[in-house]
Amino acid sequence: MKFRRQKIDDVQINLTPLIDVVFLLLIFFMVSTTFNQSTELTIDLPTATSDAPASDRDKTVELVITADGQYVINGQTLINEKVATLVQGLSEVTQGDNTRPLIITADAQSSYEMVLRVYDAAAKLGITKLAHTAQKETNP
Repeated sequence: MKFRRQKIDDVQINLTPLIDVVFLLLIFFMVSTTFNQSTELTIDLPTATSDAPASDRDKTVELVITADGQYVINGQTLINEKVATLVQGLSEVTQGDNTRPLIITADAQSSYEMVLRVYDAAAKLGITKLAHTAQKETNP
């Protein structure tokens, strides 16, 4: 029986196979990759003018959300802020014509929940044309 300790060789890491594999992968990606010069999309952006005819302005429904939590539809203030009240007020103003655009003007201090209620009411009525506007501060 041999109870003598055997001499352990120094541990070495041979990087040659790893370098070979990396080199082969590099060659594969270089050969199989193609480069294309893509063209940019051309988008025709809409233009806005403030000199729209009065007949077009009469067709729009303007809804203002004030800072103190009130809804004003075309100058008429609603009593409460429930979605059912908004649906009723919008249906009276639109008179069943859901193709009329709804312009939403919200104060910076109004809550997001109030704007979401307007979205819910518009969805219930089937209004799909929505626009957001902002007004300049009168007293900076």
